[in-house]
Amino acid sequence: MCGLAGEVRFDGRPADLDALAEMTRCLVHRGPDGTGVWGNGPVALGHRRLSIIDLSPAGGQPMVDAHLGLTIAFNGCVYNYRELRAELEAAGHRFFSTSDTEVVAKAYAQWGRQCVERFLGMFAFAIVEHASGRVMLARDRLGIKPLYLDARPGRLRFASTLPALLAGGGVDTSIDRTALAHYMTFHSVVPAPRTILTGVRKLPPATVRIVEPDGTQRDHVYWEPEFTRDPARADWTERDWQDALLEALRTAVDRRMVADVPVGVLLSGGIDSSLVVALLAEAGQTGLATFSIGFDSAGGESGDEFEYSTLVARRFGTDHHRIRIDASRLLPGIDGAVRAMSEPMVSHDCVAFYLLSEDVSRSVKVVQSGQGADEVLGGYDWYPPLANVPRDQAAEAYARVFFDRRFAELDGLLAPEWLPDEDAPSAFIAERFGRPGAETSVDAALRNDTTIMLVDDPVKRVDNMTMAWGLEARVPFLDHELVELAARIPPALKLADGGKGVLKRAARGIVPDEVIDRRKGYFPVPAIRQLEGPYLDRVRDVLTDPATLERGLFDRAAVDRMLASPNDTRTTLGSNALWQLALLELWLHEHGIR
Repeated sequence: MCGLAGEVRFDGRPADLDALAEMTRCLVHRGPDGTGVWGNGPVALGHRRLSIIDLSPAGGQPMVDAHLGLTIAFNGCVYNYRELRAELEAAGHRFFSTSDTEVVAKAYAQWGRQCVERFLGMFAFAIVEHASGRVMLARDRLGIKPLYLDARPGRLRFASTLPALLAGGGVDTSIDRTALAHYMTFHSVVPAPRTILTGVRKLPPATVRIVEPDGTQRDHVYWEPEFTRDPARADWTERDWQDALLEALRTAVDRRMVADVPVGVLLSGGIDSSLVVALLAEAGQTGLATFSIGFDSAGGESGDEFEYSTLVARRFGTDHHRIRIDASRLLPGIDGAVRAMSEPMVSHDCVAFYLLSEDVSRSVKVVQSGQGADEVLGGYDWYPPLANVPRDQAAEAYARVFFDRRFAELDGLLAPEWLPDEDAPSAFIAERFGRPGAETSVDAALRNDTTIMLVDDPVKRVDNMTMAWGLEARVPFLDHELVELAARIPPALKLADGGKGVLKRAARGIVPDEVIDRRKGYFPVPAIRQLEGPYLDRVRDVLTDPATLERGLFDRAAVDRMLASPNDTRTTLGSNALWQLALLELWLHEHGIR
């Protein structure tokens, strides 16, 4: 829901409203229903609105609360806003809208920066205190909603997307060599606070940043799940865990139906989205709109999973939409998906989500998605190899099964001048795995993937691609209370039955067995995994473009070898390595970075 932007000056000058207007204009796709800009001396906020809760003008933003002396720009949804509103009214607050945005502002007035601990939902927001000039920036626990930062002497800018900051001008667009090493090694994940650009950073998840008028800043991390066993649940049986997980998911799905517009579901045909549909049907939802997508096959790979999504739709009587993407839409869809990326994201799922969202947005404004279940509940095939690894060897074992390539392999792939001085990705993983609070190697991997990888790959992918079409995606498997519960589940229960065993067993009798027992699927886009024809031409064109050659990120001999055999070189997880190189350059070209 929505897009926000802002500027805070520390040099005695007023905020640049012209630059803010450009930044806000760049966010129109995130909020096609309204726009606003507010300024007060050195501070200014901009907003684009996607109307989902309180569709009236009273819910417009930036929202000014003159009585409290606050202005807020908010992106996301606080699902328990009605309960919080009742509590705030009991404390004496009076409301002029029915929006969750106003609840957030008054919660800040009542509880200060600790207000975020009371919010159930996804959010990024900025609140300005008129009297003091203090600004609070905040991001939700799982980083579902983004917030990018351009900080330099004398001022700070922030926005929901990186391209919006570029639109404001003056950004240092040089490539961050450490971030480049992460991109090439850590499955294209660049952990917060870095981005691929030296001049842009991002607020980490579960973080509140207080910005004082003199430029002083301090961060407060307000949440981190514990991947340890809970003594209070030491006597729980396998069935107890299944029941608790199912009840937590029921609650999470129900919370995400809060809206003043209809809510649909992205139904891939896998167990995660199918269970969301089943629980909504169980709760009495009728006429639920569901959507699935399919592509033409290529290179012997199937391009759709309609068999399973149709089975689920029929079982639960949904208003199902099977969206088959004609080949003529795929190449423009790749360009559109790259344009929508706040950061380079190599997963071909991006294109699927982008094209799916384009069609879904014609029917609904809000959808639920099964995203996040694999990271939270152990659904990926790199977790089982860690089951018997000693805890002190977990970081190295994880890097072996998850990293696209090891640091030493960058020599000969990156040009010599772009090789980092040290193995930052391995050091990052060693530091994260070395923190207390994860008992086993599997716990440590799940903690890392839930709080780091998930944030800067799957979650970012869904946000960017859905919001490119003014579509809000809600992710019940990332309800923070469900995540806290899942973190406590013994790893063996998660790894059972080929992964997500505790979820599969809980779902028996609720979703069709064919869905539970099927082979794990993905959003397949075979034309990217198996590069040929016009898709290979696009890759070749961008990797041999004069601007690419002048930038010189990659070793030319290595690129030539890969272009000669475009589908032979694969990463550890089986992705097309040539696409990884091309995607980075496609993104840099698309956003005018030379």
